[in-house]
Amino acid sequence: MSLDGLQLQTPRLLLRPPQLVDLEGWTAVMQDAEACRFIGGTQAPSLAWRSFMTMIGAWHAQGFAMFSVLERDSGRWIGRCGPWCPPGWPGTEVGYTFARETWGRGYATEAATAATDWALENLGWTDVIQTIDPANIGSQRVAAKLGATLRGPGRLPAPHDLAPVDIWGQTREQWRARRHAGAGA
Repeated sequence: MSLDGLQLQTPRLLLRPPQLVDLEGWTAVMQDAEACRFIGGTQAPSLAWRSFMTMIGAWHAQGFAMFSVLERDSGRWIGRCGPWCPPGWPGTEVGYTFARETWGRGYATEAATAATDWALENLGWTDVIQTIDPANIGSQRVAAKLGATLRGPGRLPAPHDLAPVDIWGQTREQWRARRHAGAGA
């Protein structure tokens, strides 16, 4: 799959594979304690660079990873969202992390809807999950808006294996039926 020109557009957002120009925004989010509270904690700039490069590498090695999410009007990098499934992961996930100043605007739901449509269509996934810390009420609300239901506790691979996590999810058929009925972002 060619990554050249790969873009998903929603009414307010542009999703595309990460580019070096996104590193500053990525690093800022990864240094925000509240934004990173449920995703392993903050990262020093050198670790943020490493995780950013891992995402770019995943796109090239396996043909998918999280998209960079930009506001269409401003072009500003505001978060990451998309398919994620490293070895040992409990399922095929569409995850999301956004800059705190954008919370409450519906961006996570809008981006995750586009990313889920793309993953089901292009990756052949038959199931989509979200792995969510049980205390992360905001992320649970997004998952519910996406149509996911709580499946129960799960476990992430090391080094995150001791962190509590619930699995939310839905099948491709459930997603499509809901989208066909007009639900979703």
